[in-house]
Amino acid sequence: MTAAVGTRTEALQARWSAVMLGNYGLPPVALERGSGSTVWDVDGRAYLDLLAGIAVSSLGHAHPTIAEAVARQASTLVHTSNLAMHEPGIELAERLAAMVPAPARVFLCQDGATANEAALKIARKRGNQQRRPRIVSTVGGFHGRTAGALAVTGTPAKREPFEPLPGGAEFVAYGDVDALRAAVDATTAAVIVEPVQGEGGVVLPPPGYLAVARAVCDEAGALLIVDEVQSGIGRAGSWLMSVDQGVVPDVVTLAKGLGGGMAIGAVIATGEAADVLVPGDHGTTFGGNPVACAAALAVIRTIEADGLLDHVVAVGDRWSASFDALDHPLLAGHRGIGLWRALELAQPVAPAVESAARAQGFLVNAVRPTSIRLAPPLVLTAAEADAFSAALPAILDAAGE
Repeated sequence: MTAAVGTRTEALQARWSAVMLGNYGLPPVALERGSGSTVWDVDGRAYLDLLAGIAVSSLGHAHPTIAEAVARQASTLVHTSNLAMHEPGIELAERLAAMVPAPARVFLCQDGATANEAALKIARKRGNQQRRPRIVSTVGGFHGRTAGALAVTGTPAKREPFEPLPGGAEFVAYGDVDALRAAVDATTAAVIVEPVQGEGGVVLPPPGYLAVARAVCDEAGALLIVDEVQSGIGRAGSWLMSVDQGVVPDVVTLAKGLGGGMAIGAVIATGEAADVLVPGDHGTTFGGNPVACAAALAVIRTIEADGLLDHVVAVGDRWSASFDALDHPLLAGHRGIGLWRALELAQPVAPAVESAARAQGFLVNAVRPTSIRLAPPLVLTAAEADAFSAALPAILDAAGE
């Protein structure tokens, strides 16, 4: 759905079309401000934000703790490069390392793709030293759009237009432990896997899948890289889904919700993986700048202080129960964990559902033709979750017309 003629949204759409590359298409909404889980567009219309900037705005919009932390840090020191250290970066690394029950070291970068690039470089360097040329990834997985991250992304439609990409990646069916066992051997540098495939449509593997991946990697001497860019920092009701399941990865990648809206990514490396990179091997000019680190610390402290991990589980369970209770011919099912859900549709009309939801004041994501992704701020209230559940039958009715 596009804006009506003469609105401020339409004016911005015209300006966007004139100057922006076509990689995103034309956005249907132009946002101006937000508060909590609500955003307003430039024409004054309010929406309940059930996507949170694709699982990024973990504390919602204009959260006072983040705003204060960013303003305070910006007034003292914005940037240092990697030629100097700063207190917010060191403290953030300490907090992240403590999330893993093993000695760990941290690399701070800009986003999820750059976190996965760093993780892959760790795997490649160690793999070259040990004559391990192969990386195993999963069909349907998503790890970013830079060349290296794209090379291990298990969606051909995303990869093929940009080939040749860095080689050596192989793909096995997600959740298939037998396929994983068959693929990993002494020539494998690393396995990279998501605890839940977010871009794949919030797809959960069978219980114990990560534990099997850990055991398979241990047997073969390969590294286990767990991409927690979407799943980490509270999205599933835990700091790290892998650790919550009793699995200690060799490398964990983080981003999205970590900065609460500020651009930041992180790599947590344990054991042998923590010692692979030496000075000159890798770096970033902007990664882990003091302002982004201050925001990330504010996110972590607020999640702790406000008990948001338990809140995410409670509201997520409430949502799940409400979807269970809904009998609609267009709703084939639902899945997910915490405040990370997908509605599975009986027909490939997800874009129409997204449009109908927006018309009724809800922002959701048609992540697949038959899948609607919900990844709201972690501060979403029970009443806000209920409001969407109550509106869902009418949304589905409108999409099916």
